Amino acid sequence: MKLFTEARLLRVFIGESDKYEGRPLHQVIVERARERELAGATVLRGILGFGADSRIRTAKILRLSEDLPMVIEIVDEPERIKNFAGELDGMIKEGLVTLEKVEVMIYRHSDDSQQQIQPEEPGREDK
Repeated sequence: MKLFTEARLLRVFIGESDKYEGRPLHQVIVERARERELAGATVLRGILGFGADSRIRTAKILRLSEDLPMVIEIVDEPERIKNFAGELDGMIKEGLVTLEKVEVMIYRHSDDSQQQIQPEEPGREDK
C-alpha cells in the first residue's frame, strides 16, 4: 500500500452482544474491512461504558455484563473510509459511528519497514 499522510479514522461504538446475520458484529465489520483491503482495523473491548439507552455496562466481577462496550477503529484514505462507512448503515442497529481526520506518521509491515514520514524539525532546512 502506498503511504499517505492525510487519512480518516472511523470509530464504531457497539455492544459486545450485537450481531449481524447471527455473527458477532465486531467480527463481521473487521472481516469486511479486510476484504475491502483497508489499511487496518482494531477492536477494543471496554471495561465500562454506556450508550444512548444510558444503561451502564461494566466488567466488574459482581456485575458481569454480557454486553460490554466495543470500539472498532479503522484507518485508511478518506475516500476508502467514506465508501466503507456507507456499508455500515445496514449492519448497525444500535451504536455510534464517528469520523475523524488524522495524520498518518508511520505505517509499516514486514515488507516495507522503511516507509515512514519523518516529522519536520523546527529550524532545520534540508539543502
